[in-house]
Amino acid sequence: MFDKILIANRGEIACRVIKTARKMGIKTVAIYSDADKQALHVQMADEAVHIGPPPANQSYIVIDKVMEAIRQTGAQAVHPGYGFLSENSKFAEALEAEGVAFVGPPKGAIEAMGDKITSKKIAQEAGVSTVPGYMGLIADADEAVKISNEIGYPVMIKASAGGGGKGMRIAWNDEEACEGFQSSKNEAANSFGDDRIFIEKFVTQPRHIEIQVLCDKHGNGIYLGERECSIQRRNQKVVEEAPSPFLDEETRKAMGEQAVALAKAVGYSSAGTVEFIVDGDKNFYFLEMNTRLQVEHPVTELITGVDLVEQMIRVADGAELPMRQEDVKLTGWAIENRLYAEDPYRGFLPSIGRLTRYRPPAETAAGPMLINGKWQGDAPAGETAVRNDTGVYEGGEISMYYDPMIAKLCTWAPTREDAIGAMRTALDSFEVEGIGHNLPFLSAVMDHPIFIEGSMTTAFIEEQYPDGFEGVELHSDDLRKIAAACAAMHRVAEIRRTRVSGRMDNHERKVGTDWVVALQGQSFNVVIDADREGATVNFEGGGSYRVTSDWTPGDQLATLNVDGETLVLKVGKVTQGFRVRSRGADLAVKVRTPRQAELAELMPEKVAPDTSKMLLCPMPGLIVKVDVEVGQEVQEGQALCTVEAMKMENILRAERKGVVSKINAAAGDSLAVDDVIMEFE
Repeated sequence: MFDKILIANRGEIACRVIKTARKMGIKTVAIYSDADKQALHVQMADEAVHIGPPPANQSYIVIDKVMEAIRQTGAQAVHPGYGFLSENSKFAEALEAEGVAFVGPPKGAIEAMGDKITSKKIAQEAGVSTVPGYMGLIADADEAVKISNEIGYPVMIKASAGGGGKGMRIAWNDEEACEGFQSSKNEAANSFGDDRIFIEKFVTQPRHIEIQVLCDKHGNGIYLGERECSIQRRNQKVVEEAPSPFLDEETRKAMGEQAVALAKAVGYSSAGTVEFIVDGDKNFYFLEMNTRLQVEHPVTELITGVDLVEQMIRVADGAELPMRQEDVKLTGWAIENRLYAEDPYRGFLPSIGRLTRYRPPAETAAGPMLINGKWQGDAPAGETAVRNDTGVYEGGEISMYYDPMIAKLCTWAPTREDAIGAMRTALDSFEVEGIGHNLPFLSAVMDHPIFIEGSMTTAFIEEQYPDGFEGVELHSDDLRKIAAACAAMHRVAEIRRTRVSGRMDNHERKVGTDWVVALQGQSFNVVIDADREGATVNFEGGGSYRVTSDWTPGDQLATLNVDGETLVLKVGKVTQGFRVRSRGADLAVKVRTPRQAELAELMPEKVAPDTSKMLLCPMPGLIVKVDVEVGQEVQEGQALCTVEAMKMENILRAERKGVVSKINAAAGDSLAVDDVIMEFE
């Protein structure tokens, strides 16, 4: 077995690999750019080597720099993680020439299947059903438009070397095909150093379901079930689960056997994923093969007990798989939510900055695990597990140079319903401050009827949130529970405040019992009947809730018991109440005396400033180009400028017809959120 492994990656996947290597007794080497000097993966590794400036194309994907780090440290093997150099055959070739093991498939398999154009051709030759498309190289935007018309709109424009949603666009007409081709080409060049583009038919109402395969160098191959990855935004997966709520055993078996056959056809070894589009009748079509570890691999590990990173390392060292297909058992259900540094209230645009607070929920384990080829542990009914794969820490910074994903929160339970319930609690318990993030949106998805039914498609976000995410409006029953909880917490805070101020002695209560709780446009008159164990909150007009908790004023996370049910709230103190976040809702909860509530009704509302004649920068980013000039008349939907952040290009368009009166930024300028890019008459 190897003594030392270098991880040619960063962030949570580098940390993930380090954990398994440490469990196996293998020393690890991290590499880092200037931006990652204080990163978690650097702190966790046994050694760390600096490899260059922040941009990935000057550090993490420069093969010569990675090879030099290998030579400096004497690493015997390299795990590439995902993205960056993980599917680069030249990197695998360089490692082979150096006598260093690649913890991944052979170079030939990467060349055959890692390139999406080549893989589709091989799949077609092997008789695998594929989505119609053009697999040849595309010279320019005009040719892209011509090909798109021949295939028929809508089409998917994709980077040949792409992954993670980078370099992908859906085009519904000639204009979008032209723009999408150029943007995809630029993103592909920046992210992968390869700007080749191909086009295929975009299948409407599809489900994205993928099969995890694992093969060794001795001709053995198995599949470890499937992952449902249909909830995506901009072709980037957001929520994954295993198994799929849609597949039956017959379809699962057929997809799995086809995936293994395809892997064996190209001499594959290591872990890999074969992705399929599945229609409503359970017909499936080969999409692509990822010759690497997938971001969403934890859900497969949770339902199978197989540590995929460990098996990749053992296969790279020449070991045979410790199991056969009949040994693979799918136990329980697992769900993964990707925590992104993206502001859902600003169209999911990237957010950067310092994590002033980062407190994931406590991790717990349950279910069987395959350790050194032996199954250990059971999966008792009723138990749940929480897993959080992350690459950040409180006080660390989220950089503009890399992917915005900062953690993968996973839950496991014996049933899908229980796994969803565990995820809801885990999301409510996850504290993140200092940056915009998508926790509220993830909570909303977990409560959405379509997700609960398991009937989602890849169009879920587009169809259910066509105007973007504007937060969650809770049902009246949920509001009453939160109102009761906040009334009880306010009472505790008031008792503490009066004691600190000296206005309460041991014989006389100075805190009232009558309160008015206002939240989400509703107001509740309540009377609190408190005792040593908790409080009973009685609502005017009938109904009451028993609230108990060990919450202390100042705690930013409150776990309460409301009528026998657990309620987790993220709590911030504001004047006359709290800022409360729960189940995707962000609530201003006012707890006032009846007289204060009466006076509050008379207060005027603050009017927001008018920015309708300004184009504001929606995220911290770099101006790539400005498409208009002063005095130019623009039409609704016309491109005004392009902003790049976290390797993604974002075209800002005119919301209405107007004339440009002033331009405050030029290509190459770095802007902050809400900086004024241009103004209109």
